[in-house]
Amino acid sequence: MEKKVSAILFDLGGVILNLDYNRTIDAFKNLGEESFDELYSQAQQNAIFDRIETGEITEEYFREYLISFLGDKVTNEMVDNAWNAMLLDLPQERIDFLHELKKSYKIYLFSNTNAIHLRAFQNIIKKQYGNAELLEDVFDKTYYSHLIQRRKPNAAAFQFILDDLNLSAGEVIFIDDSIQHIEGAKSVGIDAYHLVNTDIISLLKGVLEK
Repeated sequence: MEKKVSAILFDLGGVILNLDYNRTIDAFKNLGEESFDELYSQAQQNAIFDRIETGEITEEYFREYLISFLGDKVTNEMVDNAWNAMLLDLPQERIDFLHELKKSYKIYLFSNTNAIHLRAFQNIIKKQYGNAELLEDVFDKTYYSHLIQRRKPNAAAFQFILDDLNLSAGEVIFIDDSIQHIEGAKSVGIDAYHLVNTDIISLLKGVLEK
């Protein structure tokens, strides 16, 4: 590659951790919110989801808001289970690939997420690998939107990470499965690649071999 790439920034859900947004949409529909897909999708979402992903609201407020649509018979646990239904598994081959990449690059994680999901996917990883902190061990540094109070696709979020790592945009490759996040990264000069209809390993090998 023409630019001297020293770091790779990864999205989590849909790139490293398998996701199925339809499982959450279906779960909320089963709880009585037939139009949930109008409130939330991969491409766009109601402001309440943005606000929990930036830590602007508590998980308690988030649950209360959704229950106001779903009805009083729906419990906090039912909301959490529906909200977490999208979270699937973390394939061993991706963990192995990340370890291999670390021999040549610094690798970082940037996820739009929230406290409810963070606990849930740490539990998934613990069940799979016996270590809830596996991602923190694999990546050189992790950035979760609700903890840094910045989310994709905002240019300020990407600039925050560049500044925090003391990296220039030209040193970084970014991989994400949402096109709006790709555009956000490109707006600050990061080479960004949209993961679609392929696996992260195949995509990144092709990019790094250019």
